[in-house]
Amino acid sequence: MWLSLTGLLPFLLFAFVASITPGPTNILVLSNSHRYGVNAALPIIFGASASAAALVLVVGSGFGQSISGLPWVQHTLQGCGIAWLSYLSWQIYNAPVSAPHETGTPQRRLGMWGAASLQLINPKTWMMAVAVVSVFATQGADQQTHIEILALVFFVVSMPCLGMWALLGAGSARVLQTPRAMQRFNRCMALLLLASAWLSLFI
Repeated sequence: MWLSLTGLLPFLLFAFVASITPGPTNILVLSNSHRYGVNAALPIIFGASASAAALVLVVGSGFGQSISGLPWVQHTLQGCGIAWLSYLSWQIYNAPVSAPHETGTPQRRLGMWGAASLQLINPKTWMMAVAVVSVFATQGADQQTHIEILALVFFVVSMPCLGMWALLGAGSARVLQTPRAMQRFNRCMALLLLASAWLSLFI
């Protein structure tokens, strides 16, 4: 019923690589932790990880596989994702210049629900979920149980992976103390986020 250790190790590696490699979510975690601290990035980490795990369950139910097989749905999701990430890039690029963690005019931040929604309109996250179900889930009467275990494992693995990006962002805030350095970092993150969004059209 439960996954064996030999069957779980390849999935652990897959989940680690999928979560730790740079992407829009990682860049958003890095940027927010740099600007507002690690605590501000925690809702983003939880929301993104929980949403990705939930997609594994949805795809495993068969509903997600039907949706992912419709090209127009994939194109719609991709368009919405690119538009939203482009907007977030614009916000980060034009963020007020101030020292990291400095209090001032309250700004709207990407929170748990925003990060979760980003995963739901990200075609790559849907494809990841399809890969999890098709490659790592066993067939038979226990398939649904295996899918639930895989979703839980992915959630547990992705949380610390994204947490490492939050720590990296907070560490960079200690180095980049001047407003000028903060502005350069923000604009670099904005351009990276914009590039990661539009490159999805060519991958």
